[in-house]
Amino acid sequence: MSLLPPSLTRLIENFERLPGVGPKTAQRLAFYLLHVPEEELQKFADNLTNLKKSTVLCALCRNVSEKDPCQICANNDRDQRIICVVEQPTDVLSIEKTGTFKGVYHVLHGSLDPLNNIGPDELYIEDLLKRISPEVSEVILAVNPNMEGEATAMYITQQLKAKNSELKITRLAHGLPIGGDIEYADSVTLTRALEGRREY
Repeated sequence: MSLLPPSLTRLIENFERLPGVGPKTAQRLAFYLLHVPEEELQKFADNLTNLKKSTVLCALCRNVSEKDPCQICANNDRDQRIICVVEQPTDVLSIEKTGTFKGVYHVLHGSLDPLNNIGPDELYIEDLLKRISPEVSEVILAVNPNMEGEATAMYITQQLKAKNSELKITRLAHGLPIGGDIEYADSVTLTRALEGRREY
């Protein structure tokens, strides 16, 4: 039998469903909210409610936005000929922080993962293929360098080549991080670093 009020128990259970939040963190968050002033708590609740009401997926790139098309797709200064394919909306944020990419994006919302029943139909791959016109000159596959990411990149490459064999398809470079020591790098990282070597 729980010593906590049911409303608190339910909130803790809700927090536990969030990624990266364990039972102790969930409990801490719930108890913290107990001490937040009513007005602040109401703002927090309103923001949660508006999260679904005020956001849409961009019909072009499938990024999360308040407008359709999103501000990146609607920006005429962006190079529409270069599409950077990412797994999640958070990846768009990371790349945008660099300030170096001037093309547009396509968000898959995941990667191929047969063990968890995530196939091509669960991702926005078909929408990507529809965007490939003669004007598109390059597709950058900026997926994670893990097994799922590799499988996703291979699948998308096959689909893109079948649609346009002349299309330039690139991957983000993988290798040793700046400041990293070679002796601590694993063999896969070292292999990628050797394969991706450049001329000085």
